[in-house]
Amino acid sequence: MPSAPVTVRKAVIPAAGLGTRFLPASKASPKEMLPVVDKPAIQYVVEEAARAGLDDVLLITGRSKRAVEDHFDHNWELEATLEANGDLERLAIVRESSDIATVHSVRQGQPKGLGHAVLCAAAHVGHEPFAVLLGDDLIDERDELLTTMIDVQRQRGGSVIALIEVPPETISMYGCVAVAPTDTPNVLRITDMVEKPAVDEAPSNYAIIGRYLLAPEIFDVLRKTQPGRGGEIQLTDALKVLADRDGDGGGVHGVLFRGRRYDTGDRLEYLRTVVLLASERDDLGPPFRAFLRDFVATFDAS
Repeated sequence: MPSAPVTVRKAVIPAAGLGTRFLPASKASPKEMLPVVDKPAIQYVVEEAARAGLDDVLLITGRSKRAVEDHFDHNWELEATLEANGDLERLAIVRESSDIATVHSVRQGQPKGLGHAVLCAAAHVGHEPFAVLLGDDLIDERDELLTTMIDVQRQRGGSVIALIEVPPETISMYGCVAVAPTDTPNVLRITDMVEKPAVDEAPSNYAIIGRYLLAPEIFDVLRKTQPGRGGEIQLTDALKVLADRDGDGGGVHGVLFRGRRYDTGDRLEYLRTVVLLASERDDLGPPFRAFLRDFVATFDAS
């Protein structure tokens, strides 16, 4: 039988990666702090967790990630200056990032993969289900995903992962799953998992994206998980063990997401994300869209 449902209260956000795809911008500044319009990418992720009721957030950081930790702390000197100058609008913006949630951090130490990063959260999480949100994936706040996953975990126990359908020729870029239907639309039972399979070996075109609701038993499995693809401890490999298990935290379900997702870990997708979100802003959208129309027209005319 699935593990008894427990309220999910904590979120874990791995943020220890080197960000090599964004060099040289990420040489001295964490890639998680790259601005998406006027907020760092990781703030969108923390806000998503808080909207879903997960106001206890643990950042898994590494060397040179101090800026990520500082962003969610108070900057008393800056706040005092803004307050003294009567700049209450900017003061509210500065304080917002430190008031979103209770944010903790722990160092990963060695880059041994996503599974190892999640294992670093064991002492903080304890024996209760928790969410893992990857900072490269931004989910539009107008689309429900995390709250849906929490509901599925509450009803079915075990672990829950987020899935999207991708073109078959791109599946080797993702973790991939084999599935069986359930009696609920867009909720699938996971029967097998593989990390970045060859196109001709993929069990489906259902790809795992960066949202997970994990049973605490994942920690014991991760402690025994040997390095897999890329020489890293893969979270996918540990979840496969739980998918095959009855009881004791076993069972994995997938929520098929059909909403708006932005991949800020890819340079081109990052630029598209900035343009899309800026275009939809009430304060920036009208003049920015006008600029884009004129800018694109110069290419069409050449």
